Amino acid sequence: MGPILTLAIVLAIFVLVFTFQALIVVRQSEMVIIERLGTFNRVLESGVNIIWPLIDRPREIDWIEMTMVNGVRYQRRVRRVRLDLRETVYDFPRQGVITRDNVMTEINALLYFQITDPKKAVYEIANLPDAIEKLTQTTLRNVIGEMDLDQTLSSRETINAKLRAILDEASDKWGVKINRVELQEITPPPDIRNALEKQMRAERDRRAVVLTADGEKSAVILQAEGFRNSQITRAEGDKQAAILQAEGERQARVLCAQGEAEAIEKITNALEKCGTDPAQYLIAMRYLETFKEMVSGNQGNQTVYIPYEATAILGSIGGLRDLFKIPTQAK
Repeated sequence: MGPILTLAIVLAIFVLVFTFQALIVVRQSEMVIIERLGTFNRVLESGVNIIWPLIDRPREIDWIEMTMVNGVRYQRRVRRVRLDLRETVYDFPRQGVITRDNVMTEINALLYFQITDPKKAVYEIANLPDAIEKLTQTTLRNVIGEMDLDQTLSSRETINAKLRAILDEASDKWGVKINRVELQEITPPPDIRNALEKQMRAERDRRAVVLTADGEKSAVILQAEGFRNSQITRAEGDKQAAILQAEGERQARVLCAQGEAEAIEKITNALEKCGTDPAQYLIAMRYLETFKEMVSGNQGNQTVYIPYEATAILGSIGGLRDLFKIPTQAK
């Protein structure tokens, strides 16, 4: 082999190595920060990118990776050159916080964040996952410290909203967007849990007693209202019946009076033609009706007493004596 061939082979190897180092393939949703002679140069996008070897170098980033083995959470620190731009779920370890009423409570939280500015995520903070974890822990202690235990247990949505707003504002300068914060589990001490269970049982018993009392009260009220309505309806019915009965009696009396008036009018017209006083005739008729009742009511007594005025009236209408049948036993 001559020196020219050797030089050509060395040159070819150098070109291959240079080309291999100059080409960087970035996958989708990833990014690589390039530094030129130790200073920030650019951010490589997804696809094939070309850099100058020995001059341009990818920036190494400190990162924390979490793994779960048999339900146990492990984390380790690694150095990487690629950042994932997808939304990341960070599961924080269980930590103890103290509420405003001095109750130690263990809380496990989940954090969903996404890198929006890779340059800030690398140069504005030394270790982004570690910083987010510490910020979340301190913020969670501050938020829970302002609330009682009962509020903590019943206000998860409020706590999540407060945490997300505070963390999103604080991490904005790191180029990170906090999308969601969730409290997985809130675990009070065992004695507090027992007290809460007794309180919940007592509250349920109280509600049961209240509901029973309300039901009995409603039943009594409905029964009284039903009795009152029935009495009112019955009274209205009796009233209407009395009104109808009185109206019927009134109409019957009116009809009887009208019939009697018509009869008297006809009798008066007939007697005036005969020259007889109608008043005496009517009085005699009334006496005759009375005599008939007196006779029919005295079957065992054959003696009937007739007032003196009756004989005078009957004598005054002698022309009509044959029209009346007077009992012979009458005196």
